[in-house]
Amino acid sequence: MQTSTPPRQPLQTPRAAGVAGIVFALLLAAAMVLIRLGIPQGADAVSAQRPDPAQLSAVRAALMLVPFAGIFFLWFVGAVRSHVGDAEDRFMATVFLGSGLVFTATMFAAAATAAAVLDTAHPAGTSPSRPTWDFGQHLAYTLMTGYAMRMAAVFACSASVIGHRLGILPRWLTLLGFLTTLVLLFVSSAVPWAELVFPAWSLLLSAYIVMESLRRSPAAPAAPAA
Repeated sequence: MQTSTPPRQPLQTPRAAGVAGIVFALLLAAAMVLIRLGIPQGADAVSAQRPDPAQLSAVRAALMLVPFAGIFFLWFVGAVRSHVGDAEDRFMATVFLGSGLVFTATMFAAAATAAAVLDTAHPAGTSPSRPTWDFGQHLAYTLMTGYAMRMAAVFACSASVIGHRLGILPRWLTLLGFLTTLVLLFVSSAVPWAELVFPAWSLLLSAYIVMESLRRSPAAPAAPAA
């Protein structure tokens, strides 16, 4: 006799996606805030002062958060794709997955190069020289605001298109995703703090997924009568 395994409950995946997305959004927002506090003048400003220990501590704290943000982001992407399954065409699924992977890789590259500049280009316990600090500052900002945020824009746009086509996202959240795309494409590299719209959008999307999962969670089936 063949034994059948119970079917997987479909609402477990979107709930996991929402929780992972919330953790990712909070970690990424914290890392971005620490970077802005540690390097407040931005990548294009030139200061004659050397970076102080408080700035270096803020940057190092941000760099420690980036790997964990990337891990939860990959979990978020995988859970969403598992939930969508074959309902979406290959084109949008490829754009969604590819932009998420490139965003993660670029974010990791920015964090790794910044950490290398801080840890290896000067004696331990001292601040990096002004040219070294400027190089690391420009490189980190260029990778994050110039490249990673563009991939984040593609990710937000593809996720909004998929959610609209499948009817799983409300109209206001879809429009917010498109607005986030425009900000990340054309504003984030020029306006300080504009990159925070991506973790804010991710937080709203993830919170909506969790609330919808809880609201539609089926009641436990009653035991059959003897």
